[in-house]
Amino acid sequence: MSRLAIKICGLSTADTVGAAVRAGASHIGFVHFPKSPRHVDTGQIRALAAIAPAHVERVGVVVDPTDELLDELVATGALTALQLHGKESAQRAAAIRHRSGLSVWKAIAVKTRADIDAASTYTGAVDLLLFDAKTPDGAALPGGMGLRFDWTLLRGVAVPGPWGLSGGLSADNVAEAVRITGAPLIDVSSGVESAPGIKDMDKIITFCKAVSQC
Repeated sequence: MSRLAIKICGLSTADTVGAAVRAGASHIGFVHFPKSPRHVDTGQIRALAAIAPAHVERVGVVVDPTDELLDELVATGALTALQLHGKESAQRAAAIRHRSGLSVWKAIAVKTRADIDAASTYTGAVDLLLFDAKTPDGAALPGGMGLRFDWTLLRGVAVPGPWGLSGGLSADNVAEAVRITGAPLIDVSSGVESAPGIKDMDKIITFCKAVSQC
């Protein structure tokens, strides 16, 4: 079992959920965002989440969700956390946490050290900060594009509260990422795919093994 938390995100099939669980993932992620090639509807989320044992956290990834959408996701009874991947303010994030009753993560788009410093505005509003690479202006997706940021920007940063690292991670570079950042949680999506939205069971297993050796 890895000493680090591992989230395999963007899962959409029973086989890949099973592979993630068997490989030692502590968290599995389901993207509920129609523009994404990883999008799954609420019925799929319910069915896929049911495969995972109780000790595995089930995270729903959303982008600037409406209250109606939040209520639909909560009603599935399938999720233990919500990951906000849009432009949600700290106030909105806190309101989402209150309304949903779930743990709330906030993805922080990083290009410069100022982006990391600005994440402190979410202290007390969310349960975990997830540092991800900032996507190009006008990009169709806010994440999951295989981009990475300069990990040395996190060196020496005292992040207030739980946090994780995402963006451009793979079995080949995750040890370096952990060594540089000291991240306690590692989140991967495109790095364990054979094509956009198509998870590869062997890559999931290899990635988790790489993390366990960090």
